[in-house]
Amino acid sequence: MKIVVCIKQVPDTAEVKLDPRTGTLIREGVPSIINHDDKAGLEAALRLREQFGGTVTVVCMGPPQADIALREALAMGADDACLLSAREFGGSDTYATATVIAAALKKIGFDLVITGRQAIDGDTAQVGPQIAEQLHIPQVSYAEELRLEGDSVIVRRQFEDQAHLLKVKLPCLVTALSELCEARYMSTYGIVDAYKKEITVWGFEDLKNDLNPAWIGLKGSPTHVFQSFGKQAKAAGTRMTGLSADEAVAAIMDKLIERHII
Repeated sequence: MKIVVCIKQVPDTAEVKLDPRTGTLIREGVPSIINHDDKAGLEAALRLREQFGGTVTVVCMGPPQADIALREALAMGADDACLLSAREFGGSDTYATATVIAAALKKIGFDLVITGRQAIDGDTAQVGPQIAEQLHIPQVSYAEELRLEGDSVIVRRQFEDQAHLLKVKLPCLVTALSELCEARYMSTYGIVDAYKKEITVWGFEDLKNDLNPAWIGLKGSPTHVFQSFGKQAKAAGTRMTGLSADEAVAAIMDKLIERHII
């Protein structure tokens, strides 16, 4: 079985700050990590390979420094890694990103594609499903359990306060929650071996047979980020003590009416 895992190198959001003048992320000096959901998806792929055999290939679209994330994935146990990096890909929104990745997956070949549910720097949860749509394969999102059964995968899908149990034939795409698996640590041998391996790098010319330049990059993106801003601190609330239940209800209602909420 050929499993392809899509990962993204993201800034550690615990360290991210916003430029108050421009409203954009300040990335200088901020450490980069593999997106949490993607890492859980990679762990799930490695466990499937250990149980049933096959290969695990990791794909990442990003600038050249995303090589570090791919080598971490190799150190965890992935067999191969592919970096999609080109000026033509710069500024891509989720649709354009999915277009590029789908073209790469067609070239690589796959039985199962695993992506993270969403990236911590964007939180859109769109790229995985958009890849599946472009590949014309079934998809299951929000996977919290995953197992293989014959030529199908059985997925327990998180759904609000319930769960869906779905059986989907391969080839298909699954988006993983971070709760799906606890990712393993890199071994010392794995780290050394990862830096001996060659990472495949594909640019626009390598994928142009399946890419329309008008559908990728900033110009090919139907959506654009107008502004980013941090969560603003709220004013201190009013604390009411020593009230009976009826008095508390009346006081709350008075406040809601006063602020024209009701």
